[in-house]
Amino acid sequence: MATLSLTIFKAKVLKDGRHKIRIAVRHKHETSYIITRFIIDSESQFKNGQVVKRPDAAMMNTKLRNMLNEYQEKLDQIKHPELYDCRQLREILINGVQEEEMSTFQAISLDYVKELEESGSIGYSKMIERNNRYFTEFVKGDILLADITPELIEGYSRFLRIKKGIGETTNSMLMRQTKTIINKGVKKRIVKYEVHPFINFKIPASPVREVDISLEAFNKIRAAQFKEKKYRMAHDLFCLSFYLGGINLIDLLNIDFRNRTVLEYVRKKTDTTTQGLKTISFTIPEEAQAIIKTWINRNTGRLDFGYKFSYPNFSRYLTRSLAALAKELGITEKVVYYSARKSFAQYASEIGIPDGIIDYCLGHSDKSKGVIRYYTKVRQKQADMAISRVIDYVNNPEKYKEYIELRSDIMMMRG
Repeated sequence: MATLSLTIFKAKVLKDGRHKIRIAVRHKHETSYIITRFIIDSESQFKNGQVVKRPDAAMMNTKLRNMLNEYQEKLDQIKHPELYDCRQLREILINGVQEEEMSTFQAISLDYVKELEESGSIGYSKMIERNNRYFTEFVKGDILLADITPELIEGYSRFLRIKKGIGETTNSMLMRQTKTIINKGVKKRIVKYEVHPFINFKIPASPVREVDISLEAFNKIRAAQFKEKKYRMAHDLFCLSFYLGGINLIDLLNIDFRNRTVLEYVRKKTDTTTQGLKTISFTIPEEAQAIIKTWINRNTGRLDFGYKFSYPNFSRYLTRSLAALAKELGITEKVVYYSARKSFAQYASEIGIPDGIIDYCLGHSDKSKGVIRYYTKVRQKQADMAISRVIDYVNNPEKYKEYIELRSDIMMMRG
């Protein structure tokens, strides 16, 4: 616990033999000093923290006590003094420059969790919460962003692997989340690094989730008809995601479909990134419109399946329902909601849709290296054509068989 007291520094004597009265800041077994404007003639004029044996002693003691009280009030307002060393506390008391409580890793993390929850990204918010718990355990409390170093980042990764027994994939994910929190602090100008904590740490790319399904399995799901509500809901959401370019569930459930022929939205996953918002826009296919008409709530414009689940619980319910649906149809491949998105991308690639257009439909960042920037209307037209062609492919696979085989041969010749 930090303490303040009035003192003189006997080793620091002015040239004329006098002494400046100082405020001693004691914290974590260290002491720093704040020099006051008050000076005494000799050591004998200061005893037990007070000025003595001077005509103006009472006046000086009153002013010194007021000054000490002011600094004590500043000290009491620091919510987490344990995060600072003695020198940092002294600087805060003198200059009144204290990074807000938001300057700590935990505070930035919890603020981001609240932001994600408000935007509906509940699943990702839980991941950030978990990483915050691990990081807090590693540093044994909380830590200022300014005190996070490249060495500490290396240590945290080792801690996750060795102490927590976490595999490489999850380790990479947690380290990526840690970097996100640090970069949020940088972006908000809460902290400025001469050497970024991640300068030497390379986060391995996450492995691709191979959950696309065969065209045969996809069309089996598409053609199926069910009486039970949970199967109808799972079937329609799966197909709707595919028809809408592999749209994510959280985005799909947040869209107001009233009076819409063109879908325009920003992915929830990217609306908190530092790279700017990426709007996805394309015409809603007829196949999708029929499903939307079945489930739309006329008052809100959103899809309404009559459930009162929270988003995380609904997502889990959908996952279980899709697994049961696949089993019911005798499909042995793993089928999850994400399979619709992955299958859309896979089929689009098979029939030669350029990667840049597929990325646009999926809401991925544009990986093209060219200098041409497409206008939204041009991108929308390309997306319309791509989605239309992919739907045509699943409707008429034989029509594309020769092209796919020829393309495969060409790719093999290229090595």
